[in-house]
Amino acid sequence: MSGIRALPALLITLILAACEPASIDVSQSGPFAPGVDRKAEAVSGVEVGHRLIAAGEFELAIKAFNRAALDKGGFDGEILSGLGTANLWLGRLGQAETLLRRATTEFDPFPEDLNNLGVVLMEQGKNAEAVLVLKKAFALDDGESTLIRDNLRTALAKTENPDSLEANESQYNLVRRGRSDFIIQSAD
Repeated sequence: MSGIRALPALLITLILAACEPASIDVSQSGPFAPGVDRKAEAVSGVEVGHRLIAAGEFELAIKAFNRAALDKGGFDGEILSGLGTANLWLGRLGQAETLLRRATTEFDPFPEDLNNLGVVLMEQGKNAEAVLVLKKAFALDDGESTLIRDNLRTALAKTENPDSLEANESQYNLVRRGRSDFIIQSAD
């Protein structure tokens, strides 16, 4: 008997549902996600890695850079630099230093890579070496980057008087090859 009583409520619900306007606009592209254009050129793994760093997804960025290395058949300076930068953001200073050193010694050094290596060295308290690396970055950049200049000033100040800068007030700038700047603050 209870099934018979529920029948009118079910019919009313179906009738009202039929009167509702459709919530999915199927007039232009259908209700499904667009397909994949298999003829289009894929975005490079390096670019994906840089985008993931900008989005704060450092572990995923490392995976993207490693995939890019597989696609290219090995590591180049930009991949090593991206891996080093992602590791720096994750606080893996030893790994970041190793990767950034490889990027700047095995390949032609870019000012951005030297800057990021200088930041790693400052984070580790290796201020004298950081000054040398940042001076080289500043010279390669012809003094055009204010971020590199600011990092050099910070390293010089730390070398001259390490107690003058509070650890919590230190702010370093990471520089990416391309269009974005990354800023990292000291976590001490």
